[in-house]
Amino acid sequence: MPNTKMLTFRAATPADIDAVVALVESAYRGDSGRRGWTTESDLLDGQRTDAQGVAALIVQTDSMVLLAEDGSSLRACCHIEKQGEAGYFGMFAVDPVLQGGGTGRATLMEAERIARDHWQCGAMHMTVIVQRDELIAWYERRGYRRTGEFRPFPYGEARFGIPKRDDLRFELLIKSLAGVNA
Repeated sequence: MPNTKMLTFRAATPADIDAVVALVESAYRGDSGRRGWTTESDLLDGQRTDAQGVAALIVQTDSMVLLAEDGSSLRACCHIEKQGEAGYFGMFAVDPVLQGGGTGRATLMEAERIARDHWQCGAMHMTVIVQRDELIAWYERRGYRRTGEFRPFPYGEARFGIPKRDDLRFELLIKSLAGVNA
């Protein structure tokens, strides 16, 4: 288990694409994802992301793929993006064997700090699959609130995964960043 005080954060570069894809896939899909508690393997098959998608996020304006490293080892990542007055948080992945040790919390706090301090965002938004009760509860403990605003799952777009059920949808979660010290 890494010491979260030893984590360093930086923006991903094109040289990091393969490592980011591998981390995201390991956290959400297949047997490796089952080692942690964030797996979507019971809901989705197929890929969670791909090199082309990560590359696009890295070069997009007002966007960052944030990496959390312990020495030279990638421990977590997320995508953050400035969308008007709010930041958007997504593609969050923590090495499955490290989940529950504070790495995810530290990464989320750094993402919120960047959105607030660098982009002057007053809130952070995210969407979470509504069937992910445990994950939604984790975000609620970190100050996010459920909005009751839902968005459809992109059925038929295999690049987002192959659904194992027909009732998937996303709920928008929001957190005010005003007065938040990361």
